[in-house]
Amino acid sequence: MPVYEYVCNDCEQSTEAIRRMADADEPMVCEHCGSKRTQRALSKVAISSGSPDFCPPSGCCPCGDPGGPCNT
Repeated sequence: MPVYEYVCNDCEQSTEAIRRMADADEPMVCEHCGSKRTQRALSKVAISSGSPDFCPPSGCCPCGDPGGPCNT
C-alpha cells in the first residue's frame, strides 16, 4: 500500500499514513493535534538513474573506456 502525506489545516504539521488508494482522499486525523481538518499533500519524489560506477558513452571517462567502469 502507498504512503500518503497529509497536512493539518489547524496546526500545519504533516502526518504520513499507509492507506489504500481508494481511501487516499479521505480526511486523516492529525497525529499532532487531533484535528480532522487535514488534506492530502503532494509529496516529493526522488528518482535516481544509473550507477555511480557507470561511464557514459560520451568518451569523458577518465579510464579511457567510454562504456566501461572507471577504476581511477
